[in-house]
Amino acid sequence: MGRKLYVGNLPYSATESDLSEKFSESGTVESCKLITDRDTGQSKGFGFIEMATDGEAQAAIDRLNGTDYDGRPMKVNEAKPQEKRSGGGGGGRW
Repeated sequence: MGRKLYVGNLPYSATESDLSEKFSESGTVESCKLITDRDTGQSKGFGFIEMATDGEAQAAIDRLNGTDYDGRPMKVNEAKPQEKRSGGGGGGRW
């Protein structure tokens, strides 16, 4: 069990401080990051929370997965490791 959690199906009105407060009821939140659109700055409806211990992370999953957040059932589970991405690149003109 890892300490990093994926949190999805969030309302676009969610803020990092609101999310951190919700999860702090299950333990110590070490970091909270909402993913936002790079151009508009609007939330994409998901984020990542890092809890202090594995036990606190599991408690947060058990307590919050499927609970209502402004009319939407939150999805909370262990975050999967980020996949390596190949360096893309726009092709130049020859």
